[in-house]
Amino acid sequence: MQTGISTLVFLSQRLHPGLLDALQRSGARTIELFAARHHFDYTDRPTVRETANWFRDTGLRATLHQPIFTPELSERWSRHVPATLSLISPDKSQRIEAMDEVKRALETAEQIPISAITLHLGLKDDPWNTLAIDNSLTAIEHIKAFAHPLGVKVLIENLQNEVTTPEHILEILHIGHFNNVGITLDVGHAHLSDTGIDHAFELLRPRIAELHLHDNHGLRDEHLWPGTAEIDWTNLARLTATLPAEVPGILEIAHELNETADSVTKKATEAFDQQARNVEDLVESNPS
Repeated sequence: MQTGISTLVFLSQRLHPGLLDALQRSGARTIELFAARHHFDYTDRPTVRETANWFRDTGLRATLHQPIFTPELSERWSRHVPATLSLISPDKSQRIEAMDEVKRALETAEQIPISAITLHLGLKDDPWNTLAIDNSLTAIEHIKAFAHPLGVKVLIENLQNEVTTPEHILEILHIGHFNNVGITLDVGHAHLSDTGIDHAFELLRPRIAELHLHDNHGLRDEHLWPGTAEIDWTNLARLTATLPAEVPGILEIAHELNETADSVTKKATEAFDQQARNVEDLVESNPS
């Protein structure tokens, strides 16, 4: 598993090279750009050009998280604003708005070397029904057609809704014959599900192309630093050891108002060091 971190940890700030430098100093080899206009403004050409130059200069890998806020909400964003963009909304105008916003974010791949985009199929607690299936198929097909010429792989994330349980993600990908669409397995979301992390790995392993790593206490989606709540990270090391080495494990940590670039560097470095120790302990306990 490759070390990675999301700019979500700086969501309350405008993204700039200094913050990216802080993530690089932690030892991250992949950085997920969290697409939100108030944070990483993917519609602003100077911002995109500056970010592209940074990735070219450092040689780090970039992935992209789709926008989850409508433009007007992103402009007046606060930490209490929930996700509002839905690619599978029952309302056609809302689906079109979401699709257009995702495509705007994807256009940054013309300059930034983005290898993959993580998509959300719906919002929290969305139900599983025929309409959700049809809208999911349409969304994936359209975005895949837009992303492929840019060299960007489409990934589907497991969320806290019925549409993106491991079984339902696989069903959508099977019905749509989406053989080249992968999965971003969000460990925190899997921990909150009825079936758990081990089950998610068992079903999704062949499709997993990215991991989102964060902790919680089993009650709500907290996006805490690993090891600060109740997920068994030793067991997770055993599970991730079965994945290809190039799969990035992205620390997707919630922003804190008092968090500084230096404190993020320190915490991320500690998290990566602990990951390495977990792998070493696994090797020592299972010598080949």
